[in-house]
Amino acid sequence: MSALTDGLEDLGLNLPTRAIVNLELFLQELERWNRVHNLTAITGENDSISLHLLDSIAILPKIVDAIQTQQGSHARLADQPFKIADLGSGGGLPGIPLAIVMPEWHFSLIEKVRKKTAFLQHLKGKLQLNNIEILAKRAEQASLTKAGCFDAVISRAFTNLADFLRLAEPFLNSTGLVFAMKARLTQTEMSAIAKDQWRLVSAAPVSLPNRSVERHLLTFARMRKSFL
Repeated sequence: MSALTDGLEDLGLNLPTRAIVNLELFLQELERWNRVHNLTAITGENDSISLHLLDSIAILPKIVDAIQTQQGSHARLADQPFKIADLGSGGGLPGIPLAIVMPEWHFSLIEKVRKKTAFLQHLKGKLQLNNIEILAKRAEQASLTKAGCFDAVISRAFTNLADFLRLAEPFLNSTGLVFAMKARLTQTEMSAIAKDQWRLVSAAPVSLPNRSVERHLLTFARMRKSFL
């Protein structure tokens, strides 16, 4: 897939051959399962590469910067088993591409729809992704056993921002961050966020190679409680 390698090059990412092969296999399996199970509305090789793979991977440098800032400049992300929860993972986006690119990190893909979790389990075995787990539960149920376990929670168009932050909060450890992938920003969504509970760390635009689409990665941190 020259479109994939070209896109990765445009993003400034030099991935090992195994990672590129697994990204290609992921798309092939997604297309195959989608014919029967309707996992995604995005079809076609070029659209899938841009709007699934590159869309998921393009946010990685911003995630790395945010975590390093939160953890301290001394943090070496490649050497530490950072834990990220992907809420409403669906067909594995962005969790699967990120897990392929960052095998040192651990990802928990949380998805309640059975046909989607079956696909995720299939991918885990086929791609030998030992750094992921699939939780076939609602977010509220998963948080009961995974409270405070994660360095970050991420989602791509899972729900509105206020609800996403509410669902993400129980999963976070003391310095945890929330990453919300949004196609566009709306003042209505932003104004609904509890300002006494959450701080918007950044709202960074995300560019996709050869695509004039609007993308943003919003990073949130919990407000520190003050005790008088």
